[in-house]
Amino acid sequence: MSSHRMSKRRRYVAWSVAGAAVLVGGGLTAEAATTSSSAPTAASATTSASTSRPAPSVYTGRAFDTCTAPSLSAMKAWKASKFYGAAAVYVGGKNRGCAQPQLTASWVKSVTASGWKLIPLYVGAQPPCQSSRNPERISSANAAKLGAANGADAVAKASKLGMKAGSAIYLDMEPYDISNTSCVNSVLTYIRAWDRAVHAKGYWAGFYGFKSTSAAAVANAKDRTDLPDALWYALYDKTNTTTSDFPYRPTLWTGHRRGHQYMVNSKETRGGVTLTVDRSAWDAPVAVIAK
Repeated sequence: MSSHRMSKRRRYVAWSVAGAAVLVGGGLTAEAATTSSSAPTAASATTSASTSRPAPSVYTGRAFDTCTAPSLSAMKAWKASKFYGAAAVYVGGKNRGCAQPQLTASWVKSVTASGWKLIPLYVGAQPPCQSSRNPERISSANAAKLGAANGADAVAKASKLGMKAGSAIYLDMEPYDISNTSCVNSVLTYIRAWDRAVHAKGYWAGFYGFKSTSAAAVANAKDRTDLPDALWYALYDKTNTTTSDFPYRPTLWTGHRRGHQYMVNSKETRGGVTLTVDRSAWDAPVAVIAK
């Protein structure tokens, strides 16, 4: 299991409380990596309309994430292998589990120049019904205010790294007990406030969550107002797709709005450099980097 977002101990506790299922097996399918600047279509809109955001930059292909952003030399070696085209990086949040000594504006510009697309992740406050000891936690009383503050902070952190308006930033929400209605309501209040704050600065709001818990709560929400523009779901079936195993209504998050984390803790050597990564199939907005 990945320990990238929270510390390994906190994440194990969160998963056990939520009863999160990790699915293993299935065939790995190959998909060609391409890039596109086309905007998500309005047909699957899950958020309130906004005319102030630039059109997103969309990447389609394989992506990876690892706890700490790799060195520039490692990124160049991995790019030369042409297996992955995008990398997720943890730009901020009090619950971020790893230090990021490599992650600077200079690093972002250099890896982008070498051909990488970047996926910014923000590890915000976590659910009140999650028993892991997180530094920052949602409550029914603070959900709206904290979501707005975290959304503004996510934009500030991304902007400082050179990720400008039009970028998508993905809010990381770990597993929790979605049978707890009051907990779900608090988390959705927080997510909506986070999304509005991100939208207000001209950014797109993405969401990372787990198929049966945190992502399911968003996908199944009856009120579709101010929900994320893109969904990155964790379903460990080793299948490189965002369509054939999409676990929710097929009309949701269509038009280049989906990511699928399908494998975790994969130790891989590319260009002579070994990293332990999580793999994702990607067809969604990424960061737009200032030149």
